[in-house]
Amino acid sequence: MAKVIHSALDKAQELYENRGLRARELAAQGRTVIGYLCCYTPAEIMTALDLVPYRIQGGVGKPLKHADQYLETIMCPYVRSCFDLAMGGNYNFLSGVVIPHTCDAMPRIYDMWKYYIKPPYSRCVTVPHMTHQASFEYFQKELEDFLHTLEHFTGRSASEDDRLEAITLHNRNRALLRELYGLRKPDPPLISGTEVIQVLVAGMTIPVKEFNDLLEGIISEVRERRPSPDARPRVLVSGSEVDDTALIGLVEDCGAWVVMDDVCTGSRSFWVDVDSSKGTLNGLASRYLGGITCPCTYRSGKVTDRFSYLGDFVRDWGAQGALLYAIRFCDTYQLDAPEIREYMESLGLPVLYLEDDYVMPPLAQWKTRIEAFLETIEAGRQE
Repeated sequence: MAKVIHSALDKAQELYENRGLRARELAAQGRTVIGYLCCYTPAEIMTALDLVPYRIQGGVGKPLKHADQYLETIMCPYVRSCFDLAMGGNYNFLSGVVIPHTCDAMPRIYDMWKYYIKPPYSRCVTVPHMTHQASFEYFQKELEDFLHTLEHFTGRSASEDDRLEAITLHNRNRALLRELYGLRKPDPPLISGTEVIQVLVAGMTIPVKEFNDLLEGIISEVRERRPSPDARPRVLVSGSEVDDTALIGLVEDCGAWVVMDDVCTGSRSFWVDVDSSKGTLNGLASRYLGGITCPCTYRSGKVTDRFSYLGDFVRDWGAQGALLYAIRFCDTYQLDAPEIREYMESLGLPVLYLEDDYVMPPLAQWKTRIEAFLETIEAGRQE
């Protein structure tokens, strides 16, 4: 029997639990669905061509069945999980794949995906790792070429007006997500971190217009909540890919509120809008290269300057502790983690560092460490 959907949050949970359901429906109706990895992929370009962008996710809790035959075991387990699902036919509704070159694992998985999965369309978008003026100019040209390959694939063109309309839709989406995150500022927050993860994952699997409608309904519902006082520790999570509720749910089950995040599937992916005043491709290049705070892009300067946005999050969301989360073999984040820890501790926050193999999270081991971490926060609050 089909689950009865009573609210927008119920709808988000249904999409979260049945990832790919809506995308499969759209593909069956003749829509072209393009899968992509990483928040550096400019989804606006796909939306401008009436394509359905679908953010590819792995399978937390699902043992690998195929990947070990093709990929090294010391490779990013998230990427290996995505490829494993693709080899198992989970992504056979995709008509193409877009993979940005943001870390060493990405071009490797692009070559394997193209060779073994053989999607009708494939593209590796090269992302500069510096933010010099030449980097922005190069990236704008790269996005221009990406647009042209998609136009050739679809047999359609996306005019400046088409791209502007798509940017407007995606900026609206970002504004709604920031509004949703704002509902976590009260004490207690009006929406839990677990629910937010479900909403984010749901949105990655549907067209942006549908996600905007869903968000408007969710925000309206959440604003009506009147939670009872519940003075739990307030935690910020910073780190790698989080597309499952396992970690966030465990933290909240241990007695905390996850009130803010800096992860590539969370605030990092939507916090900055596209400014198209100097042209759409210029605006996209500026936003994706300059507006995403991923450690894959090197930014010089003092630690306090590089991570000041985290200080803003701590202040504005009242975070009392920081949980640093890294997927094993994620060199980019693991190299930044010691300086992020140093910065967080300079703000007076207790810090917990967790490393994960993504596929089978060590939840029992984490539980003990998280409980001890929350006790440290509570002790600090009582001083």
